[in-house]
Amino acid sequence: MNSSGLDLGTLTLMLQALDDFVGAALPEERQLELDHEDTCPEDVIRAMCGDDLGVQLAFVPEAYGGMGGDALDSYLICERLARLDIGVATSVFATFLGSDPILFGGTPGQKELWLGRIASEGILFAYGATEPEAGSDLGALRTTARPVEGGYVLDGRKQWISNGSIADAYTILAMTPGGPSWFVVEKGSAGFSSAPPEDKHGIRLSNTAALVLDEVFVPAENLVGLVEGKGLVQAQQVFGYTRLMVAAFGLGGGWEATDRAIRYSADRVQGGAPLSDKQGYTHKLIVPHVVRLEAARAYIEDTSLRIDAGEGEGGALNTEGAIAKYLATEAGNAAAEAAIQAHGGYGYTRPYMVEKIKRDVRITTIYEGTSEILEMTIARDRWQRHLKTRGASYHDVAKTLALLPAETGATTAALALECLTGVMEACRADRLTRSQHVLFRLGELVAYGEAAAVLARRAAAALADTLPEKADRRFGPAALAAISRLFAREAAMKIAEEGSRWVTGALPAGPGAHFAAAGDAPPFAGETRPLPLAEVRAAQRGLLTDMDLIADVLYGRADTGNAS
Repeated sequence: MNSSGLDLGTLTLMLQALDDFVGAALPEERQLELDHEDTCPEDVIRAMCGDDLGVQLAFVPEAYGGMGGDALDSYLICERLARLDIGVATSVFATFLGSDPILFGGTPGQKELWLGRIASEGILFAYGATEPEAGSDLGALRTTARPVEGGYVLDGRKQWISNGSIADAYTILAMTPGGPSWFVVEKGSAGFSSAPPEDKHGIRLSNTAALVLDEVFVPAENLVGLVEGKGLVQAQQVFGYTRLMVAAFGLGGGWEATDRAIRYSADRVQGGAPLSDKQGYTHKLIVPHVVRLEAARAYIEDTSLRIDAGEGEGGALNTEGAIAKYLATEAGNAAAEAAIQAHGGYGYTRPYMVEKIKRDVRITTIYEGTSEILEMTIARDRWQRHLKTRGASYHDVAKTLALLPAETGATTAALALECLTGVMEACRADRLTRSQHVLFRLGELVAYGEAAAVLARRAAAALADTLPEKADRRFGPAALAAISRLFAREAAMKIAEEGSRWVTGALPAGPGAHFAAAGDAPPFAGETRPLPLAEVRAAQRGLLTDMDLIADVLYGRADTGNAS
């Protein structure tokens, strides 16, 4: 990705142009109508990726006629698109997902041709990887590419393809004699067709369809990279980036639903006072979701900055992309669910939009890697790192957190990581990761622990006024520090309590299991000190005070130095 990206002024104009364009082309009434009719507004998608708006230019490198936006720009644009409509966002993003194999694995000529056409003509792409029987397992693909004179003949089926019926070109993953490989297939090729659009639960403004390849001839020059067998490597190279963008969809959808709930509760009077004045309402349905969304944002921004600094080459940040997507999409889905509850009976009706947002945001926990696939990805990588460092990896990070200001909750975040180290060491001692469920639960705990550390660092940067220029500034330094304290408490409690549960639960029942005591959790196998549950519980002091503070910030009842 381009390390410089858009300047702040250009980015701000792009975001405002998106608001204005979509607001005019797709007012809420039309969105609800299209959602009801399950219709993709192809005219709007093409106008957005054409001369009318040119959003596609932000995603294309300058060398091929684009504006050269970086990962931070892309996340902010994707978040804004998702706040407008996740189905439309999916249709726009599908072009860049579809062209990513070319961007990361194509020859110079292929990049110039296809990326240049996206920039200059606004053509739409689709990404043809998923198959009916393969799902997320790209290595199990059955689509074949048989070499013939002058090229290849492709046979097979693809499933759940965004832009499947409307794209102008498709990147198709197929098995060649040399292994999985990507091919560019143009719309209208003989033997190539799409099935009727899927009748979906949500994102009904996007086009999703199966693809059928029946003896489709593809010229040899359309083999991405011109070398067989590079397909899975090329797919892995883009995951860290593409999952980050889907994370932004979860973030945008969750925040849009939450903001609607905030506005509703400020106006809705019950028992003589607005719902926003009721702690039982704000502290269950609003504040916890704001905290988790902002923890996800911190991880998304941190990963974006690292990709832009060049750390993502060769898929090196795949795990970070998985953590960002896992946190943001799970938080967005939960926030949208809470927003329905926050609206009461109105939330269950279509005109209030949160019902639609909930159906839309649900897909973000499924496509580009289900939450369960992500848990596995996270756990396997961080488990190997724990073993290679002999348990020092999170212990070392925890020590660095001690250098941050106390008001960021960094001490509690460090405690969460120390507990994570203890849980992982217990799993090592008793070989508990042989249980797939334990391994997956480690993935969840890792995501929370790492996010607590990243959020504490973000809060510290805000206090020091050293946040990157384009970083989101909805919350001022004091409010962000309170959000960080709240999430650190949640992460520490989750890791300590649930980690203890799964470690103990994986052992045989009855006497002899090595968790048996009162007070702090007994020592893990091979450890001389217990997991500090009492310290974790003590760290919860001040929890309600910080929740009160965030509620006051959200409803404009407190001056905490927030950005307007």
